[in-house]
Amino acid sequence: MPSAVTLIRSEKLSDVAEYAYAATAPAEARLIFLAGSCPLDADGATVAVGDYAGQAAACVATMKKALAAAGSTIDDVISTRVLVASSSQADLVEAWEVVRDAFGDHDVPSTLMGVTVLGYDDQLVEIEAVAAVLD
Repeated sequence: MPSAVTLIRSEKLSDVAEYAYAATAPAEARLIFLAGSCPLDADGATVAVGDYAGQAAACVATMKKALAAAGSTIDDVISTRVLVASSSQADLVEAWEVVRDAFGDHDVPSTLMGVTVLGYDDQLVEIEAVAAVLD
């Protein structure tokens, strides 16, 4: 099934960003709003403690499972927000590179931000997402 998501780019905006600046979905698309995907194992313990890239990868895996439960895939995501518990730009970039690579050519609009603290013990990364599908 073709994706409901159309990524939008503009020659009037910088090409430095590693994502589309906007995305749309048709009115008949069903929107899926995901809670923040966290780096937790099946028992609720934080994985990859102290590892920004490892936690980002775990968050992507969690996000993919939540998308599947909602009847969609990562190719249906229309936007993301990546939260990283750090004030170091290098830590944010380390997490971002994992997320960016997971999306490949489907480089949806995204916001990357450093935050003071996240909700679980030892948690460094969380990913929020919205997806759109045509049923």
